[in-house]
Amino acid sequence: QIQLVESGGGSVQPGGSLRLSCTTSLTSGHFNSVAWFRQAPGKEREGVAGHYYSGDSRYYADSVEGRFFISRDDAKKSVYLQMNALLPEDTGMYYCAADFSSRWSSYPDNWYLAATYKYWGQGTQVTVSS
Repeated sequence: QIQLVESGGGSVQPGGSLRLSCTTSLTSGHFNSVAWFRQAPGKEREGVAGHYYSGDSRYYADSVEGRFFISRDDAKKSVYLQMNALLPEDTGMYYCAADFSSRWSSYPDNWYLAATYKYWGQGTQVTVSS
């Protein structure tokens, strides 16, 4: 059973930064797609950032474009989300997601859909408040 474990969440003031990490239990190979989702209280889970291995392609929600950056280190079997200029509306539980499926042609249209990913972490809380 492949596991994903997020870390790096916490409380920060508006304008601050956090770096989330997602460590996987992969022993070989790599996920084709990885992503970060978030869920605020009373709201649906939403895709924040996605990355596809082939082509090193990155995708972002409009609300975080220019502030967040997704990266991965396949040697360390880890995925990261650098979050800058944080806003109160960025508050929520952040989840790491990953999948092995080869779907590069449809990924640009589907990266933000939860159904795109088979593997999920338990989440790490991010709170942005003054």
